[in-house]
Amino acid sequence: MDVSRRGFLKLSGLSIAAFATGLGFDPAVAEATGYALKLEGTKKIPSICHFCSGGCGMLLYVKEGKLIHLEGDPDHPTNEGTLCPKAASLLSVANSPDRVTKPKRRAPGADHWEDISWEDALDRVAKKTKEVRDASWKAADEIVNAKTGLKEMFSVNRAEGIAFIGSAEVDNEESYLFTKFCRVIGNPYHEHQARI
Repeated sequence: MDVSRRGFLKLSGLSIAAFATGLGFDPAVAEATGYALKLEGTKKIPSICHFCSGGCGMLLYVKEGKLIHLEGDPDHPTNEGTLCPKAASLLSVANSPDRVTKPKRRAPGADHWEDISWEDALDRVAKKTKEVRDASWKAADEIVNAKTGLKEMFSVNRAEGIAFIGSAEVDNEESYLFTKFCRVIGNPYHEHQARI
């Protein structure tokens, strides 16, 4: 049988079309089946993306304590099921072998980091915060009255030795909590660094 190149392509195309329609092969069904198999036995957890303060909704699929799939939440009013590249990359962030999962401390003069417990880390931060707050506490400040030109003392109650900056991976609710915390400890120098 002598078949030209063009004839071969025509026969191939017709064979594929006949196979797909004649045998009931539907690529959409195959794709949905593969998707269902991938998510079989997972727990679906609604969550929020932490990369910016937008608060886009995500659906996380967790199996045996490991994140295996994530997608945008179609019912979320902010993103309506879409995800930006940063949010879509969270799967690789969560499963990265380089991800730090325990608190670490580098002692003064040391050349390496050592693992410490969460209790030890929180105790160290609390003690240092209290120490700096007590050392830099200012109860009153002398201010010149613009009308009279006289110096007056005003109650300020602030810790001037502490500053706080938020993170680009902090959502609006966390930023609110950080602000409340800073006000509770008397810290007037707090800011949030956001990029969207």
